[in-house]
Amino acid sequence: MDSFKFYDNPLVTRYASREMAELWGPQRKFSTWRRLWLALAEAEHELDLRGDDGVAPRISPTQLDRMRAHLDDIDFARAEMHERRRRHDVMAHIDTFAEACPEARDILHLGATSCYVTDNTDLILLREGLRLLRDRLVGVVDALARFADRWRDLPTLGFTHFQPAQLTTVGKRACLWCYDFVLDLHEVEHRLETLRFRGVKGTTGTQASFLALFQGDHERVRQLDRLVARKMGFDTVYPVTGQTYSRKVDSQILDALSGLGQTVHKFGTDLRLLAHRQEIDEPFEAEQVGSSAMAYKRNPMRAERMCGLARFLSSLSVSAAQTAATQWLERTLDDSVNRRLTLPQAFLTADAVLRLALNVGNGLIVNREVIARNTASILPYMATENILMAAVAGGGDRQEIHECIRRHSQAVTAALKAGAEKNDLLDRLKADPLLAKVDFDAVMEQGQFIGRAPQQVDEFLAEQIEPLRRRHAHLLGQSAEVNV
Repeated sequence: MDSFKFYDNPLVTRYASREMAELWGPQRKFSTWRRLWLALAEAEHELDLRGDDGVAPRISPTQLDRMRAHLDDIDFARAEMHERRRRHDVMAHIDTFAEACPEARDILHLGATSCYVTDNTDLILLREGLRLLRDRLVGVVDALARFADRWRDLPTLGFTHFQPAQLTTVGKRACLWCYDFVLDLHEVEHRLETLRFRGVKGTTGTQASFLALFQGDHERVRQLDRLVARKMGFDTVYPVTGQTYSRKVDSQILDALSGLGQTVHKFGTDLRLLAHRQEIDEPFEAEQVGSSAMAYKRNPMRAERMCGLARFLSSLSVSAAQTAATQWLERTLDDSVNRRLTLPQAFLTADAVLRLALNVGNGLIVNREVIARNTASILPYMATENILMAAVAGGGDRQEIHECIRRHSQAVTAALKAGAEKNDLLDRLKADPLLAKVDFDAVMEQGQFIGRAPQQVDEFLAEQIEPLRRRHAHLLGQSAEVNV
């Protein structure tokens, strides 16, 4: 098939890492199916499953050896042919596996339903995907924490309603971004800690088929469930299932990834606003082009891409929620096509936005002179509350002084909008008799109006980031490239 004639998924070709794309690829999926069939057969053999005569073992070591020899050599063309004939993907791969190891044909999938391989595989991939995202999150948190530490005490304008409010510091603002990522990390870790294995539950979750295989021996069926889980790397299984594990699990995981999308979108949006003010820039390479027409442009491409991908990521949780809500009784099949789309794409998108966030976090450019100029232009307004307090402390009437400051401030604003080059509010206030007792020099020196921002950065790093760094020391100092 000519790859340039058909639509491809940009999450794979442009945005996500090769590692995440391979995790959700066909080879990993269907070789995991085969490993699950092997684990089931091994466990049934180890629990001494007998044949119909009750004497000879149902499963032989030779059959297991044949299965082990063909876990990864999947004939995908053959499987596709079988699926066109069978209209059933699991049966198609059972047929393909059986052709590779015909000696084991009669014991493949013994006692299992399709969801034994499909659901357990999804849980394995979900766990591995969450681990990859956890590791990338640690890298982003570490990068932003280092940035916050470097710029802990650089004053900058703080905004509410995107209007100048009070001063903060560049480092303190970075802590706001960083903490959102920390919260996402905690949520991803929680989902990892609580994720379980579906195990061997049978067609409607009652384990009736396995109870029949073991001639009514309930304890061996319970052992089978636990043994297969251990073979596939899980310590626990879900206590009850229908044919599928509860789709609530998918919804909870995609909620966590949606939360990550929200964090990335907020981070990207803030960077775009700051780029417009020319205060902070994302990395920009020597030969990078901002516009095909406007050669001077330096667009925040990475931040914009983060926002676009994050918006898509956040939307996927709606599908997962609707799927969980609309499952009928022990299961219905309308979940299958939806999950084929939403689960891989959610993880590919989350991987992509974290790679971008890491790349940006490691390369943020702070334009100190622009920040200082912008701060100086607004600082007189920032100082008015302190001037008010100083005037009242000197015996002035609070309401009268407030009106005085309001009147001068409005006049300065009008002058600036009319073309004045300088904010002369302080000069106007100094000349007003109502404020004659105010020591303006002392007022303007009080902590540069940044409050405890530097100390808050130090405390945040010590209390929130350092324990995380100690726990994940091997993941610090990560880097990521933008694919295109």
